[in-house]
Amino acid sequence: MSDAVWEILKKVSDPEIPVLTVVDMGVVRKIEQEAETLVVSITPTYSGCPAMDEIESNIRWALEENGYTSVEVKLILSPPWTTDWMTDEGKAKLQEYGIAPPEGSSADKSVLFGEAKKVMCPRCKSRNTKLVSQFGSTACKALYKCDECQEPFDYFKCL
Repeated sequence: MSDAVWEILKKVSDPEIPVLTVVDMGVVRKIEQEAETLVVSITPTYSGCPAMDEIESNIRWALEENGYTSVEVKLILSPPWTTDWMTDEGKAKLQEYGIAPPEGSSADKSVLFGEAKKVMCPRCKSRNTKLVSQFGSTACKALYKCDECQEPFDYFKCL
């Protein structure tokens, strides 16, 4: 049963980055059967993430469309979500979509030393890039510019 549910959830898109699924993002933490109810536990990418209500609705809808009549979606906050939970496939999808995926682990300490991280440009693959703003199109992204191709791009921050 659980494998079939995972396959369904692999088709539920993230509302902010539709090229990713909730499984790619790593927000689906657990699937359990409790009596007659299918329980899907999810963790928000950050505590104020505005997409969580839509993600919950989309998960519920996808499962109900596939015959699961009693579905509960639980929001779990601990442990907090980290970009370490993103799948490699999800990171590759981000790159293809034009968003630089998180590099390294969530323990990026470059900001403590006053150094801007050199992120690979998703378009031309250069590392000759610079941070423009800590905040991009959403709070979980930073805005960078490539000094080679001159294109701006979002970088999905390590969290």
